[in-house]
Amino acid sequence: MRRKPVVRAGLSALLVLGALSGAGGAFSTAAAASGADAPAATPAPAAKPAAAAKPAPAAAPSATLVRALGRDLGLTADQARERLGQEATAMRLEPKAKRAAGASYGGSWFDTGSGKLVVGVTSAERAASVRATGATTRVVEHSADALDAAKARLDKKARKQAAPAGVSSWSTDPRAGAVVVRVRQGSEDDAAVRAFLREAKRSASVPVTVEKAPAQAPTTFAAGTVGGDPYYTGNVRCSIGFSVQGGFVTAGHCGQAGGSVSGWDGSYIGNFQGSSFPGNDYAYVSVGSGWWTVPVVLGWGTVPDQLVRGSAEAPIGASICRSGSTTHWHCGTVLAKNETVNYSQGAVYQMTKTSVCAEGGDSGGSFISGDQAQGVTSGGWGNCSSGGETWYQPVNEILSVYGLRLHTA
Repeated sequence: MRRKPVVRAGLSALLVLGALSGAGGAFSTAAAASGADAPAATPAPAAKPAAAAKPAPAAAPSATLVRALGRDLGLTADQARERLGQEATAMRLEPKAKRAAGASYGGSWFDTGSGKLVVGVTSAERAASVRATGATTRVVEHSADALDAAKARLDKKARKQAAPAGVSSWSTDPRAGAVVVRVRQGSEDDAAVRAFLREAKRSASVPVTVEKAPAQAPTTFAAGTVGGDPYYTGNVRCSIGFSVQGGFVTAGHCGQAGGSVSGWDGSYIGNFQGSSFPGNDYAYVSVGSGWWTVPVVLGWGTVPDQLVRGSAEAPIGASICRSGSTTHWHCGTVLAKNETVNYSQGAVYQMTKTSVCAEGGDSGGSFISGDQAQGVTSGGWGNCSSGGETWYQPVNEILSVYGLRLHTA
């Protein structure tokens, strides 16, 4: 937030300037979220890494949020409201159910048919304890630890020698009990791709399956600067992810540590305090010089601006929405977790894949499920005219790495 009387419509997702006008309501000028006097927020102590922020009770979803979710997922208003409530329950249950499953935990996902959280267990003896939390169970052959270990072997190989360009990504799939490798259409017969798949199957202790991916290679969603955009550094435009105490988090490919960040009006916001890409795709930017932070994700007039109340992780299958400075507000579902994305700049690990579209300039922007922060936009394929898929860097990892506290309402 910055001391200005009115906020222009093209403002970034989380740094709001002055009083917010329009469909999202109004925010009067306030002191920095850390409790320091305005204009600048005081950075959180790095010595206390943050765990996932605890969710506060969810408010009833707005009519416009219900309409937006219905538009992107093909739901009626009643179905969208019911699903949001079911998903909020699933997010609250997942940590308890995982603890109840213990070493037999085989992953979890949201089942849209029943509206319940499903937890895989390798031991039928643990199923009753998991069901006691309110989740349903499915007996699976492989634990989540076994799936993660198999994928980690592929990641280790990719760190030593880059995966062939014809391989788009790979991830664990708890519902299938397998590691899934996605190969770009038209690259199936490439010798390097076939060798990669043979080695993946040879070294894995769990099934490895192959799926077709679009011919288009995954790319990050940074863009050149355009007047009125939320923030830029050098000749790159990106979007703000989430407010933290002392700054905001965004995508690592948007800038390097020490780089200066400016707002839509060209005024100085702060600097990249840390950045990691490839391997990861996250960054932390400090805030000062008349700007400060608020726990808000911009709805761009499609929905009211959304308050952030925590960072409980949404399960596979849950609905999720994205806010970005180019294509604004779009929704979809969580498709996969712990996915490695094979960008041309290098592989990025432990990403979450969604069915939400995005375009250049949306990089770094917010992914949110209900009122729970999920991650920052990294890249993908396609666009918001014909559709596509997008990956995000989970926000809880960023908070932990930099010792940050999410700014919540």
